[in-house]
Amino acid sequence: MQRTKQSLILYLLLTCLPFSILAQSTDPSMLDLNRIFSQYEFYPDYFGPARWIDEGDGYTTIERSENGGQDIVRYETKTGEKEILIAATDLIPEGAQQPLSIANYDWSDDKSKLLIFTNTARVWRTNTKGDYWVLDVASKKLQKLGGSEAKPSTLMFAKFAPQSDRVAYVREHNIFVEDLQSAKITQLTFDGTVDIINGTFDWVYEEEFQIQDGFRWSPDGKSIAFWQLDATDIKDFLMINNTDSIYSYTIPVQYPKVGQDNSACKIGAVSAAGGDIVWMNVPGDPKNNYIPRMMWTTGSDAVLIQHMNRKQNTNDIMRCDVKSGEAKTIYTDKDAAWLDVVNDWKWMNEGKNFTWVSEKDGWKHVYLISADGKTEELITPGEFDIISIVNIDEKKGYLYYIASPENPTQRYLFRSKLSGKGSPEKLTPESLAGTNGYNISPNSKWAFHSYSAAGTPSETNLVSLPKHETERVLVANKELKEKVAALKKTPIEFFRVDIGDGVELDAYMMKPYNFDPNKKYPVLFHVYGEPWNQTVVDSWGGMTYLWHLMLTQQGYIVMSIDNRGTPAPRGRDWRKIVYGQIGILASADQANGVKKIIEKYDFVDADRIGIWGWSGGGSMTLNAMFRYPEVYKMGMSVAPVTLQFLYDNVYQERYMGLPWENKEGYIKGSPITYAKNLEGKLLIMHGTGDDNVHYQNTEMLINELVRQNKIFSLMSYPNRSHGIYEGQNTSRHVREMLTWYLKNNL
Repeated sequence: MQRTKQSLILYLLLTCLPFSILAQSTDPSMLDLNRIFSQYEFYPDYFGPARWIDEGDGYTTIERSENGGQDIVRYETKTGEKEILIAATDLIPEGAQQPLSIANYDWSDDKSKLLIFTNTARVWRTNTKGDYWVLDVASKKLQKLGGSEAKPSTLMFAKFAPQSDRVAYVREHNIFVEDLQSAKITQLTFDGTVDIINGTFDWVYEEEFQIQDGFRWSPDGKSIAFWQLDATDIKDFLMINNTDSIYSYTIPVQYPKVGQDNSACKIGAVSAAGGDIVWMNVPGDPKNNYIPRMMWTTGSDAVLIQHMNRKQNTNDIMRCDVKSGEAKTIYTDKDAAWLDVVNDWKWMNEGKNFTWVSEKDGWKHVYLISADGKTEELITPGEFDIISIVNIDEKKGYLYYIASPENPTQRYLFRSKLSGKGSPEKLTPESLAGTNGYNISPNSKWAFHSYSAAGTPSETNLVSLPKHETERVLVANKELKEKVAALKKTPIEFFRVDIGDGVELDAYMMKPYNFDPNKKYPVLFHVYGEPWNQTVVDSWGGMTYLWHLMLTQQGYIVMSIDNRGTPAPRGRDWRKIVYGQIGILASADQANGVKKIIEKYDFVDADRIGIWGWSGGGSMTLNAMFRYPEVYKMGMSVAPVTLQFLYDNVYQERYMGLPWENKEGYIKGSPITYAKNLEGKLLIMHGTGDDNVHYQNTEMLINELVRQNKIFSLMSYPNRSHGIYEGQNTSRHVREMLTWYLKNNL
């Protein structure tokens, strides 16, 4: 009887397990979900975090110590000679047994002190709260910042003063300065609350302007300039937690939806010794304008701010006097569609000029603007986009930047003369076709160079510039490359789809390793399609690539298309043609691209076309399924925006205009408007704790699909955020569900 019972239990266990678990392969050439998402067999090695020192003659990084802690080591850049600067044993606090775990670190300007960030805590997307410790390099004295009143993991954005004698930080929405010799703490702001936010930002500024650190030391170390946001009038969106207690409870998120008020934003300046705050007299309604960037002038007498209107199509550079608060516009950039915030503005010529990036001539170019804004000079002329500035070598007169004039799926290092004369010089060798990234030393002699290509894991090397010679391999990822090389696969094919009217879309195709051109194959399209991201890029691709590769091993073709409006380096008009019609033109491009692919390739099964995407890609999946039901037979939509009025105002209004000016566009661009047209198989997946794209989107779509009597599948993940990864086995289960649905419906 006991044996029979055990046999029954074993039978039930085996029959209840997901098919993919039972079918896991021991063949190293074949992929399964366990290898990718549970065993993490293909997890890469990384380099850093690294810091250049001595203008680039040396650099520091973190390495595992013999005792299990982390050492901070210095390498001589030219020779590779290694020296342990800070041993793990130096980072053991008094009374503790183990050294501090280093999440990040920074050197003081004079390199006499080291700032350690540890015991971190998550704020929305990233871990920006934690504990900070300062180590005096000479004396090995280790001191914790914050004083006795600071609770664990509550300090944010600690930064040394230029003189290396003080550290400023944010704690519970107030700004403090701590003297490192006396340990005296001076509080600079006193009104910080849940609604009054000093030195950091609300949800939407962090999410859509990618800014978290909200204060800046003046170059002379005498003052601090900071942002203050008043979120009093922002409505709370209430998420509900049903699983962590026997009684449910709500989680409020200050979230300004389309058409709603924003936080009132202003800039203040205060003495680092404390005292009265001088507020900058920035014109306009602070709830209907944005201040997404700020930097000090080199003389410490003023700050420059980027001041954008609510539509985000005008960016005024304003010079604000920190003593009087007077704010004066010195330069204005405008666009008929929208403007991106400029990250690449840097002082040059001892504060006489600063760099600026604009699309005013139809291409994303770098300009040199005088400090008073009266003169400008184009540095990078030509019909091509710069993607980002990497470094400026004023001594030799060069601007280093990332661009890819010939192939928008790739990234390369170029340099141009600061004079604007001559042709751009491509420094990345032709042999490194793919995606290249650089961290260039201050003296422009060296760079940490990362490289990957589609299906090729990343590697990091130390290269010398401008000849781009590899001096040392820093991360080879040899084992990972060998594992990937052993997989059964075909090379990823990049191509263009001509959809007519002179429009060609970039695309890629992944075929099964045993591809037979005489057969018909089901095709799964991976989509994003909005102005925030490209999917057709010649880079490694990580877990998503491996999952797609697994699907090709099981008989699927995987493709992706970048429609017009994606942020490819193909000129302003390519990117901004979608203004006011997000979801409309893009889904038309996608569908037309699929139709052309069906016409061109006989091996594509027109009756088995699927599409999937996450976030904006989830929205595009729904628009494709609902607007072009004759094309797509199956769709998998993860965390989608289903009604554009439900998303945050900074993102949606940037690309759609104001809702009272373009109400019809918002409605036509929303998938929910066309839910009545659903014909194919549809899976919707969403985390109920998604603070970014609220689960409300999916619930409203459910109501509409029910009203229209449409059958669909739904997978909700309790309390998971936008990435749907929290909790044991969640990431694996997401892919398990997607794979199962695909196999059963396409």
